[in-house]
Amino acid sequence: MPPSPGAHHTPGPQYLVAGRYRLKSRIGGGGMGTVWLARDQLLDRDVAVKQVVSTEGLTEDTADNIRRRAMREGRIAAKLSHRNAIAMHDVALDRGEPWLVMEYLPSRSVAQILHATTTLTPTEAAQIGAQVADAMVEAHAAGIVHRDIKPGNILIAEGGRNAGLVKITDFGISRAKDDVSLTQTGVITGTPAYFAPEVARGAEPSEASDVYSLGATIYTMVEGQPPFGVDDNSIALLHKVARARINPMKNAGELEPVLLRLLEPSPTKRPTMAEARDMLASVAAGTRGTREQVLTGLITRPGAGTPVWAQRSGNRSSTTGGHRPVGAATLLPDSPAGDADRASRDIPQTREAHAPTLMSTPQPYSVRQPYPAPQYSTPRPPAYPDQSQGWVRQARDTATSSTALAVSIFVFFAVLAVLVVLLIALWR
Repeated sequence: MPPSPGAHHTPGPQYLVAGRYRLKSRIGGGGMGTVWLARDQLLDRDVAVKQVVSTEGLTEDTADNIRRRAMREGRIAAKLSHRNAIAMHDVALDRGEPWLVMEYLPSRSVAQILHATTTLTPTEAAQIGAQVADAMVEAHAAGIVHRDIKPGNILIAEGGRNAGLVKITDFGISRAKDDVSLTQTGVITGTPAYFAPEVARGAEPSEASDVYSLGATIYTMVEGQPPFGVDDNSIALLHKVARARINPMKNAGELEPVLLRLLEPSPTKRPTMAEARDMLASVAAGTRGTREQVLTGLITRPGAGTPVWAQRSGNRSSTTGGHRPVGAATLLPDSPAGDADRASRDIPQTREAHAPTLMSTPQPYSVRQPYPAPQYSTPRPPAYPDQSQGWVRQARDTATSSTALAVSIFVFFAVLAVLVVLLIALWR
């Protein structure tokens, strides 16, 4: 007898989703579902499939709401076809549960890159921002507001000819302008550290708030922290964002005037996404490039090629959102490494840089106006590794080894000289 819709089942490697997508390994996970690397048996290609949160044990209304949200995410993402956006291929139903089938991109998120490098150069940040803005221009033209632009939702491809390719992902809480079926009055959705001030005050996210979130994300790339800093208390952070007083910039350089425009407190005074794209592209191009080169090129450093953080060696990894890949090999010290074949390893929800995500789905992170006391605390962000310490230790160890070798050689020749003297004395 075939399984009934909604029957409880825990899929694993080799499980065939909807008779077509063969699961290979788990590559990410979080509050909104688990992401698997799978093989499309029909088209013979790798894809990323997102298993929406199980509805097992939920009320019928709640389960139906989750299914409708998954279908909505698929419909919204499918509207967008852009070089710098993860493509949505299919929404598959398996045992009555929806699975989102997306483009597979071996990559690291900007959040993961910042965990290893702390900051990026203004030129790199400007080019990444310009390409994301280019994709969002098309999204806004299609009536889509992303609502959660942040470092964890921007991917940089690793390895091969695509190394350095930028893509925006995770339209899980996006909404089309004409979609009012899932509106919940007074609910804030997104990540507080990257909210626009008007959103922190309870206003509905808009194209202008996407511009602000992009500005906050680029600010984080060059400064190492979001515009309003880090706070364990999400409610306190919301109040900081609502007051719209950003911390002074120290590393932005020529990018600072553009960031101040994107982080304008008043949404009516902010540039459009198209204007933001053009300003960022101008900074990234400098005096040696063109707007088209910035928007279509891979992320590179002048005279140095692809940055180390965009390169790959060894095992393959992939993300399709703010998820840590299994065993992401890297060329940087003190960053995660491992074996990509450990498919059975349990992947915890990745901590987004500096703040939790507040979701309007049945999560403990939902926040309603006026702001209630939170029932949880945000863990402190992990300290970025001090790469120089590893290099200092390495230099110290090298110097010690060289000294020991020199002493050993000296002792050897001293003993040899004594033996020669003794042999000469005996000979006589």
